Amino acid sequence: MTTIEKTALSRLDQEGRLLNAVLKAPTTRPGRFGFRGDIALKFQAQLADEKRPPDFSIEQVLTFVQENEPTIPILVGYVHSFAYFGTMRDVLSGLLSPTGKHFIFCNNIDLLAKYRLSLDGVTLFVLPCDESTVWKEMLELLSIDKNDIRKLDTAGKLDHVLEAALGFDAAYETISFEQGLALMGPVKNRNENRPV
Repeated sequence: MTTIEKTALSRLDQEGRLLNAVLKAPTTRPGRFGFRGDIALKFQAQLADEKRPPDFSIEQVLTFVQENEPTIPILVGYVHSFAYFGTMRDVLSGLLSPTGKHFIFCNNIDLLAKYRLSLDGVTLFVLPCDESTVWKEMLELLSIDKNDIRKLDTAGKLDHVLEAALGFDAAYETISFEQGLALMGPVKNRNENRPV
């Protein structure tokens, strides 16, 4: 059975960065390990033995990795600010595959904007998150009908969606991290206009 220790997620797991897991287990494909949850990017200072939530994370992460492969072939997630890409670059250094597909939905970019962001030789698709979830945004982006995957279990759904995402390509404008910082807007309050 595939264990996380033999995958590219091992370092993040040992650092205590894989949080709020909906799935953290082998998937339906041999040698593949899947993760749905959050990847902590910056921890709060801890006093004594208290556990504090991270300052910020890549949230709603969807990913799978192959056993004995050093990099993550696909990563999908959400960041609350474009500025977090700087920390993400450090935390995931050497883990993202240069030939992989990486989709990050971002709170404070224009709702009509879609970019390719080049970070240390790795390309990420940066997309707006229009008050939805990463899961729903990916189904829409990939034109997957949720009824087609309804009968699959959590791991099977992850495999289906991410395998489709591996074939995705789009000629979005390529920007640098510095350009993105200049273009980003203020971070929107996620709880604004929500019923109490």
